Amino acid sequence: MVDLDAAIGFVVAHGDAVERARLSWLRAGAAPSPELLDSAEVGQTPDGGWPAVWGADLASVDATCFRLAELDDLGALGRPAARRALDWLASRQQADGGWEEDAALADDAPWWARPGDPEARLYLTATVTFWLTVADLHARAVGSTYAGVVQAAVQALAGQLQPDGTFPSYLAVGWLSAAVFHQQELFYESARIQVALADRMPKLSPANAASLAAALRRVGVDEQHWTLVAARRRLAETQRSDGGWESDDGHQFDVHTTLAAIRACR
Repeated sequence: MVDLDAAIGFVVAHGDAVERARLSWLRAGAAPSPELLDSAEVGQTPDGGWPAVWGADLASVDATCFRLAELDDLGALGRPAARRALDWLASRQQADGGWEEDAALADDAPWWARPGDPEARLYLTATVTFWLTVADLHARAVGSTYAGVVQAAVQALAGQLQPDGTFPSYLAVGWLSAAVFHQQELFYESARIQVALADRMPKLSPANAASLAAALRRVGVDEQHWTLVAARRRLAETQRSDGGWESDDGHQFDVHTTLAAIRACR
């Protein structure tokens, strides 16, 4: 069983002010101060996106989605900064329903976001579609804001789904698409993906298990669903003695991974 108290203690001990505020929101729905939210939104470009650390001042699709994940953990997806970011992402959709980084970032982008790479394109399409889907969960009272954009993206993703439930891209495309398909009531397609992911679960990294479970929980998959039960089992196996989990991107992101695990298990 995951030791949530130890995980909370790890974030308190090692997180910065924004990360500790994310923990407070995830644990108790405690709203951050306006000043902290302003600091979490710093660096947004006039067009609505956020630049990546590797991309100078040009807004990045990947970095903007990462920032939205942080804002979601602060209960801040309804704030103007997040709405501008979501609008910018929607405006960047290409004719085939997908997304990729600006060609000007080709020399600097990491392998998972490199413009012109079909695997990176599929990953970014799944990531953006997931966040637009999450945003629409907030907008149901007034109608689905990004319904048309999401529908085109879902068709693009479904067209790349292989018979064995995998995608010709990175593993994250699988769980992000499974979450999107579940929310779109494409339950058969979502289940096919989850069966394929289940085969990989025993060897998933802690960061991947946490991200998988957090994505499915975010769109309302029941906590007792077999995929989530298996993911929590993997997280219990990989939790460190200090309460945290190891990130795939370096120890500076261990708190971020631990927050994803807390979201998945709360």
